[in-house]
Amino acid sequence: MTTPPLPREVSRALNALPAPIGRRLLQVRELIFKTAAAHDDVGPLTETLKWGEPAYVTEKTGSGSTIRLGRLKGSENAAILFNCRTTLVDTFRERFPDQFGYRQTRALLLPVTGKLPKQELAVCLSLALTYHLDRRGRHL
Repeated sequence: MTTPPLPREVSRALNALPAPIGRRLLQVRELIFKTAAAHDDVGPLTETLKWGEPAYVTEKTGSGSTIRLGRLKGSENAAILFNCRTTLVDTFRERFPDQFGYRQTRALLLPVTGKLPKQELAVCLSLALTYHLDRRGRHL
């Protein structure tokens, strides 16, 4: 699966971030699409802006919780943001306590340098993209 072209508004939002954060989030974007393609139940993703940040929504299937990309105020890390009313970040923290940084129940934080922990991050993204399926009784 190839990553779709970057929509103009998403490109603008990423370019508005400090360059190292924008580059890291482009890597995460690619992994989001790759992870979604690996799950038949997820379907196509809608890529849009929510609160001025790139957002990835399982609009057609409703299988997952929205994933947003950005930066948290006062942080030099790239942030992957999740709905704070889900258990996603708590689950990530439990599975990968030392692999990522976390902010309350809403964000997974990534350093902007070094190797992207793709395998672990793909697990987290997969859990987000299938969150509603899992809550309805289908388990991975």
